[in-house]
Amino acid sequence: MIDGISLVVKQMEGLMSVSMGVLVGTGACFESDAEDGISHFIEHMMFKGTKNRTAFAISDEMDRIGAQTNAFTGKDLTCYYAKSTTENAEKAFEILADFFLNSIFPEDEMVREKGVVIEEISMNEDTPDDLCLDMLSEAYYGNEGYGRNILGPRANVNGFTRADVDKYMAARYTTDNIVISMAGNIDINLAEELAEKYFGELKATKADERKVAVHLQHNSVVKYKDIEQVHFAVAFPSVKRYDRLFDATVLMNSVLGGSMSSRLFQTVREKLGLAYTVYSYTTAYADSGMLIVYAGVNAENYQKSVDAVRKCIEDIKRKDITREEFIRGKEQLKASSIFAQESTSSQMLLYGKELLYSGRLYDFEKRIAEVNAVSMDDINEAIDFNFNLNSAAAAVVGKLDKPLNI
Repeated sequence: MIDGISLVVKQMEGLMSVSMGVLVGTGACFESDAEDGISHFIEHMMFKGTKNRTAFAISDEMDRIGAQTNAFTGKDLTCYYAKSTTENAEKAFEILADFFLNSIFPEDEMVREKGVVIEEISMNEDTPDDLCLDMLSEAYYGNEGYGRNILGPRANVNGFTRADVDKYMAARYTTDNIVISMAGNIDINLAEELAEKYFGELKATKADERKVAVHLQHNSVVKYKDIEQVHFAVAFPSVKRYDRLFDATVLMNSVLGGSMSSRLFQTVREKLGLAYTVYSYTTAYADSGMLIVYAGVNAENYQKSVDAVRKCIEDIKRKDITREEFIRGKEQLKASSIFAQESTSSQMLLYGKELLYSGRLYDFEKRIAEVNAVSMDDINEAIDFNFNLNSAAAAVVGKLDKPLNI
């Protein structure tokens, strides 16, 4: 703990690299209408020059040591990260800390980057699967909180000022809302030294209280686009992040559409040949969650595909998951945790998010034990919880003018 900032280190012996991240507990869901899109815009601007480096120097110096750096913005998280060889860890972390702490947001760069973000918005609108899923979030949550598009509207992006950026960062980029996470071949003492050296002068600050609005809408929306495929998605109310049924829901979802052996994949794609892409997944937040089913299909096969997806869901609702499917799903869930243990980037994010979200240290052994403890009764309870058709939302993108009849 560096005067309010938390540090977590996952040592991974036998490797020659390290991933380092600075995680901030903010994102689209915490924004007001006027701020909509500002978390993402700030993430872009962080790379555009500091008191010590130009925008080019940031990337050039990272490239000179063979390091990688990037960032992403989510609904409730913004993360800046770098990956380097162990011998260049300090240099990479110094650059990471420099653009995180010392970015100056030059006016000319702000003007240019607004154009870049607006192009990203246009690209998103021209990518029908992304557009469909963004529409689905809004159909389910409304145009606030978790329903916000991370990119924000064009008008907001064009209107952001330096004062807006400063105000938002003062409210959300606070020491109590930041976690530094490192994973890989790095000595704990060195990690502590680096965190203290580059973040130690920060004064303790507290984030403002922002309760995320959750007013479920359960709408069905459609957007006409002159494209070959129809993209459709359905969202069901699901578990929140640390819900008792979280693991049972994830396991149940693996049977429904989380893998190539899942029912959706085997039925809609392999047996019926109706879709190239069909899957389901869960999204869990602090106080809400969704189970989402998505498919992209030829327009002529749209209704057949909807019927096939509905049939898979109805079968799951009858609680007909077999023992073999249950065991396979459990092994898949454990394997994903084990595979993550071998990736410095995955471990950096895993440990960082756990500390940021819960204040706890991620425990791999406990995680495996929790998965092993899931029973068929838990699965059946998760099925009852997750598939309320009366509370579902839907989105469709394609050459259609009618919303999906859930």
